Amino acid sequence: MTPERFRECLLLMHWSQRGFARIVDRAEATVRQWARGKVTIPSDVAEWLEKGASFIESNPPPVRLPKP
Repeated sequence: MTPERFRECLLLMHWSQRGFARIVDRAEATVRQWARGKVTIPSDVAEWLEKGASFIESNPPPVRLPKP
């Protein structure tokens, strides 16, 4: 996973880097390094995040219908 895709996935899931660090039990500094491309994102984390983002991309939330 590229740093660009990593940041895109976080935006898609509405997760901040801080929040994601808590979810995956990693230090915030580590997640910032992933987002900047300074450190490689572990494959298990990348695969898990990609699965979630892919689900959201293919299953967008329902659209709110206008009131009659």
